[in-house]
Amino acid sequence: MMRGKFIALEGGEGAGKSTQARLLAEALRARGQACVVTREPGGTVGAEAIRALLLGTEGDGWHPRAEALLFAAARSDHVERLIVPALERGDWVVCDRFVDSSRAYQGGGSGLSDAELLDLHRIGSGGLLPDLTLLIEVAPEIVEQRLTARDGDEADRIGGRDAQFHAAVSAAFRRFAEAEPARFARIDGNESPEQVHASVMAALGPLLP
Repeated sequence: MMRGKFIALEGGEGAGKSTQARLLAEALRARGQACVVTREPGGTVGAEAIRALLLGTEGDGWHPRAEALLFAAARSDHVERLIVPALERGDWVVCDRFVDSSRAYQGGGSGLSDAELLDLHRIGSGGLLPDLTLLIEVAPEIVEQRLTARDGDEADRIGGRDAQFHAAVSAAFRRFAEAEPARFARIDGNESPEQVHASVMAALGPLLP
């Protein structure tokens, strides 16, 4: 049996990753391809419990290193229990965020070194990387409109950080895509969901069944 493909959707808050993950899964299933849609942090019972710890707004939050360790622990369980088994049975896995989010948020945003974050990923998840990472890029003014419509005044602990933090996250994602053009496809996320989906499918062309 052929191993499945692993596709990650990345980008900042309000980029439309969840919508595009759903549309991609629907398109794959319409082609007869079994597909698992998942998210990070989360995807398994243990990882979802860690998600609640990370994103809840109670208390003072986590130091960046503790936060990185929690993300790595959630990812380790996710990879071991859900992602790798799905790939081995030939399913495609479509994941809303993966390790590049840790690199962008705990690295670019919070100042941890990329080498340390990749070491955590190597230890916890065997260094697994997606076959293709779709980086959805959206203009800040459009993000603001989307987040206001979606969340109002309510945001999780990480999404609610200041504009400087999120600008650093976006810059980090751009650096990753520029450094690894074979693994990343940059998608203009400013258009309608249908137009963005068309761009996603075009980027996936060489991998599609």
